[in-house]
Amino acid sequence: MTRSGKDTLRFEAPVRAYRCTGPRAHIGGGLLLQGVDDGNGIVVWLRTTDSITIGAWPLLQRGDTLSPRGATLGVRFMIGDAAHGAPLDSGTVWVTRADSVVALAARGTGTETLTSTHMAVEATFDAVRVGRDTVSCRSQL
Repeated sequence: MTRSGKDTLRFEAPVRAYRCTGPRAHIGGGLLLQGVDDGNGIVVWLRTTDSITIGAWPLLQRGDTLSPRGATLGVRFMIGDAAHGAPLDSGTVWVTRADSVVALAARGTGTETLTSTHMAVEATFDAVRVGRDTVSCRSQL
């Protein structure tokens, strides 16, 4: 992550992937990936009404409930004792593998919620096994 073009933060975290359920526990086509290490973390929601496909996925605004396909990405990181975070509002997620294992790369920008600082994020997820457990991936504002 790069904040204001000068501060750079790099972290690695173990990542888990879950299939999403929709209304009434129906298994939808979405996938949720999340990785956490100490106070740093990342979450990616690949949102679709169909299956996960290889290729470019546009980053969606956090409150976008109309687009049938896209990705939502957010990061959380620590600077000293202060937690910071940002939802990305523009960019792309490239899915390079989508079966029982998923791989993707993401690049985008957003505004940090605590300080309103503009930031750029690059993230790579290599060979993350998709778990059997499901999670609810409904959008709530």
